Amino acid sequence: MAEYRIPPQAIKGRGLAWHQPHRFEREARNAFDDGWGGADGEGAAFAEVPPPATQVTWETARSAIARNESPDIGFTYGLNPYRGCEHGCIYCYARPSHSYLNLSPGLDFETRLIAKRGLAERLRDELLAPRYVPERLAVGTVTDAYQPVERELRLTRAALSVLHAASHPLAMVTKGSGVERDLDLLAPMGQQRLAAVYVTITTLDAALARRLEPRAAAPHRRLRTIRTLADAGVPVGVSVSPQIPFINDDMEQVLEAAADAGARAAFYQVLRLPWELAPMFRDWLALHYPDRAARVMARMHDLRGGKDYDADFATRMKGQGVWADLLRQRFAKACARLGLNRDSEPLDLSRFRPAALRGQADLF
Repeated sequence: MAEYRIPPQAIKGRGLAWHQPHRFEREARNAFDDGWGGADGEGAAFAEVPPPATQVTWETARSAIARNESPDIGFTYGLNPYRGCEHGCIYCYARPSHSYLNLSPGLDFETRLIAKRGLAERLRDELLAPRYVPERLAVGTVTDAYQPVERELRLTRAALSVLHAASHPLAMVTKGSGVERDLDLLAPMGQQRLAAVYVTITTLDAALARRLEPRAAAPHRRLRTIRTLADAGVPVGVSVSPQIPFINDDMEQVLEAAADAGARAAFYQVLRLPWELAPMFRDWLALHYPDRAARVMARMHDLRGGKDYDADFATRMKGQGVWADLLRQRFAKACARLGLNRDSEPLDLSRFRPAALRGQADLF
């Protein structure tokens, strides 16, 4: 059987160019060139077509705050305005969640988004519930709250307005420079220890970033976002995740650049390849890095006990074995040298004032 390879020009601006079948599908189809589609009879199935446009479908939010039960995640409550993500990161562990919508974790994940109508209203109601006890609320931990579509829909902005009015603490992780648009809300919250922002910088290599995260802000732009947040008084950190063996090997340089820009905290995770993500990542490797694809996956198996992925809570974030220990040591030594993760103050839960929300109905 001839090797099936997606031409590079077909994926410009997108992380994937094909509809990866999800695990609940019974049938799978591949494009096939029968020789009849082009004037010269070649490349018909893969003729250049306009890049697929982003489609947004609205769903009514039945709740705003999701509860996390995983013991290896450092927060209990999360809030995600969108399902799917335009950034198109090939490594995104959330891709397989699109399977539950009967959509492809591949191209559909980055082009067919679900926006939650009424999210801010549901959030307001939940914060006003008599039994609600405030904890740090993690915003955008599954898909990015500041992906490009937020510029128009402003769901994240509406949710932040509720949290700001109630003085409710929040932390967020983002690759989007759009977070700067909400500095009028985040800056006063940060100064009162009510908000913290982590900016993900996977690598400083702009060309690699375009392949890994085609619609996310460029690395130099994310460093500028860190500087802008820090100058505004928002506690800011950096996520150097995911660590992908032999692909983004500049952890120390990223940490140093982020610290110079004003980051005062950092964390990392190792690449996770659950469900459909493993074959998609293998295809991406074969396309962009065929010379080292086998080596990358061999090291992933070293980190995952001989498998593509191990969902064990004890090891899924950092991996296991000698290579995981080496990553851990590199990260710890770099953070110690740069003064990261020192003297970080917890967010202030005592300021929470839900009564301030009772007069906000006219805002929505």
